[in-house]
Amino acid sequence: MLLQTKRAKVLGLLLGFLLFLLFICFSIVYGYTNTTWTTAIEAYTKYDGSNEHLIIQTVRMPRALIAAAVGASLGIAGALMQALTQNPLADPKIFGINAGASFFIVFAVSFFSITSLGAFIWIAFLGAAVAAIIVYFIGSLGRDGLTPMKFTLAGAAIWALFSSLTQGMLVLNEKALEEVLFWLAGSVQGRKLEYLQSVLPYLTIAWVGSLILARHINLLSMGEDVAKGLGQKTVLIKLVTAVIVILLAGGSVAIAGPIGFVGIMVPHLARFFVGIDHRWLIPYCAIIGGCLLLVADISARYIIMPQEIPVGVMTAIIGTPFFIYIARKGLTKS
Repeated sequence: MLLQTKRAKVLGLLLGFLLFLLFICFSIVYGYTNTTWTTAIEAYTKYDGSNEHLIIQTVRMPRALIAAAVGASLGIAGALMQALTQNPLADPKIFGINAGASFFIVFAVSFFSITSLGAFIWIAFLGAAVAAIIVYFIGSLGRDGLTPMKFTLAGAAIWALFSSLTQGMLVLNEKALEEVLFWLAGSVQGRKLEYLQSVLPYLTIAWVGSLILARHINLLSMGEDVAKGLGQKTVLIKLVTAVIVILLAGGSVAIAGPIGFVGIMVPHLARFFVGIDHRWLIPYCAIIGGCLLLVADISARYIIMPQEIPVGVMTAIIGTPFFIYIARKGLTKS
C-alpha cells in the first residue's frame, strides 16, 4: 500500500480527481479534427456554429462524459465483484454479466426490432441480472458450495454461451449485425449525451450505494463467519451488492457495449495505492476507472488514424497482459 496515512489518501484522491478532469479535457480537445484548448473554451463561451464548435459540443463532450462514467462504473463493479467472490479475476465481462446484457439487447433488436435507448437500458439490466443469477446458481452446485474457482468457471461458461448465441443471431440477421456490431466491440464513439442522461440516475444510485456498503463489504471480506459473528446480515449485503453490480454493468453495457478488463485491472491498481479498505478503495476505483477508459479512448483515436478502433479493443490490449500476470501469480483461490 503506497498511501499509508489518511492525509496521504485524501491528497491522492484530490490529485486523482484533478487528473480525471484533465483527461476529460484532453478527450474534448484532441482527436482527428484539429482543435485547440481555446477552441474548446469558445465552443461554450462564444459559440459560432462552426464545424469545430459543433464537434466539441455534440460529439466530444458527450463522448468524454460517457467514457468517464462507464470507466468509473466498471471499476467499482470490479471491486465489488472481487470482494463478493474473493476472486481477484472477477469482472463483469469475465463472469458473463456483460455477455448476458449484450445477448438480451441483440435478441431484442433481432426479433422485436427494438431500437429505443430507454428499452435498451431495461433490457440490459434484465440480461445482466439473468446472467448473474445463472452464474451464481451453477457456481453453487456441488458439495463445497460456492467457491472462487467454481464461480470463475461458471462465469466463463456463461460468457461463452451468451457470446456464442449472440454471434449466431448476428450471422442469421444481417440487419441486426449492422446495427450492433460496432456497439458489441465496446465503444463510446458516436454516443449522444441523451444516452448518459437516461442511465445516469441508475448509475448514481449504484455509486452512492457502493459507498454506503463499503464498511459492510470490509466485514464481509474478513469471512462470512466473522461477519455474521459481528452481527452483519450477510445474505442481505450480498444481495444488495449484486443489485449494485447489475446496475453498474447493465447501465454501462446499455450505453457503451460490453467493455472488458477495466473491472479486473482497476481494483488491483487501487489496492496498490490504498490497500483493501473499501471506504477508500471504491472512490479510488471510480477515479482510476474513469481515467483508464478516457486514456484508452483517446489512444484509440490515433493508432490507425483517420480510422478509430473501439475502446473495448484498447482495454483488451491493455488488460490481457494484466490478466495473464494475475493468473500466473497464482492469485486465484480455489
